[in-house]
Formats: sequence, structure tokens, C-alpha cells
Amino acid sequence: MNKKVFLKQIIENSDSKPGRYFSFFIQSLIIFSLITFSIKTLPDLSESTKEILNFLEVIMVGCFTIEYLLRVFVADKKTDYIFSFFGIIDLLAILPFYLSTGLDLRAIRIFRLLRLVQILKLFRYNKAVMRFRCALAIAKEELILFGFIAVILLYLSAVCIYFFEHEAQPDRFQSIFHSLWWSLTTLTTVGYGDVYPITIGGRLFTFFVLMLGLGVMAVPIGLLSSALSQVRNEENNKGFARGIAPTNRYVM
Repeated sequence: MNKKVFLKQIIENSDSKPGRYFSFFIQSLIIFSLITFSIKTLPDLSESTKEILNFLEVIMVGCFTIEYLLRVFVADKKTDYIFSFFGIIDLLAILPFYLSTGLDLRAIRIFRLLRLVQILKLFRYNKAVMRFRCALAIAKEELILFGFIAVILLYLSAVCIYFFEHEAQPDRFQSIFHSLWWSLTTLTTVGYGDVYPITIGGRLFTFFVLMLGLGVMAVPIGLLSSALSQVRNEENNKGFARGIAPTNRYVM
């Protein structure tokens, strides 16, 4: 096995023991970098603490840079990785450090905010996230259909509450567009309380919309739960086919 193939197994295959160690190391490093980034925002930090945090930042960015270069090196099609979603995320996680180091331009420091993108790198190593993405793909058509229905219900409830409340509260329900905010907060059962009906008809209609809102929230959750169960069953069946007993290691 040549060096490139060996590195590829470690970096891209999280099922192997070295791959799991590598994934765990990068995940820990991402979390640690976010913690140090947050600590640096604390007021009245001593100069020695700032120096330690800066030193740790250099080490972590160095590790992320090595990881990025290794991924480019082992990629079969380098441009596909570089311009892929995770490739861009990996680059954005280290680019702000280099853009803001050695340049006497204060405005460029805004790029440091992109360091928050490092948290997205965790998605690469999280099988639960990948499973959720598969579930979204399975339930995509049903979710799109439900989305259209939810938009229709949102608009119809805004129209109805407008006719119920416009005369009683012309400042709150000035138009159907103004009523959409009430419709959104009511259908999603958030209910901020900043806009609410005062007429009998409006209150009765609000009760109906609230009951409908419980179903609006429950349907997509049920669809995703069913799709997730299907994904897990497929994974378990594949495990049995390979002679591997399924575990609860990745139970959400």
C-alpha cells in the first residue's frame, strides 16, 4: 500500500481504527478552537492569557491547514473536492487566519467571523447528520408537498383574521400582509402575543388555527421520523448482510 492510499484510508474512511482516531482528533480540535475563540471575547483578559490563546490558535490553524492540504492530496479529483461544499468549508475555516495575519488592514479582520464556519466541519464526521440528510432525501417529495400546503394555510388564515379583526384593530391588521405575521406565529404555535385578536370571531378562529398549527408542526416531524427509521433499517440490513451485528452507537 503506497503512502497516498494509506493516508486516504485514514482521512476518508472513518470506519477504520486509524480513521476513527483521526476523526475524533479533528472533532476535538474544532470544539477546542471554538472554545478558545469564545474565551478571546471575554473582557479584561491578561496579556499572558492572550498570548497563550494566540499561540493555541496558530497550532490549531496549522493542524486544519495540514488536514486541508492532505485532503487535496488524497482526493481522486482535486478540483471536485476543492469546490465541493466541505472543501469550501474546510478552506473558509483557515482562510480568515491568513487574511488577518501580517496585513495592516483593520477592515480585513471581519473575515475572522468566518471562523464560526469551523463548527460546520463537525458535520463531516457526524454519521447522524449524514443519516438525517438521507432521511430528507427520502421524504423530499412529501415535505415539498406539505410545504405548499403550509403556505396555503398560512395565507388563508391571514385572509380570515384580516376580515375578523381589521375593523376592530385597523392599526394591527392593516392589510393581509400585516396579518401574515399573526398567521405565522399562530400556525407555528409560537404566539409572541404582540398581535392578538379581540373580537369573538377572531378568537374562535384563533382557536381553530392553533389546533391546526399542532398538526402543521407534527406532520413534518412524523415524515422525518419515518424516513429516519427507514434509513436505520437499511443500515442494519447492510450490517447483517456483511455479518456485522447492528449497534446503538449512533442512536440519536
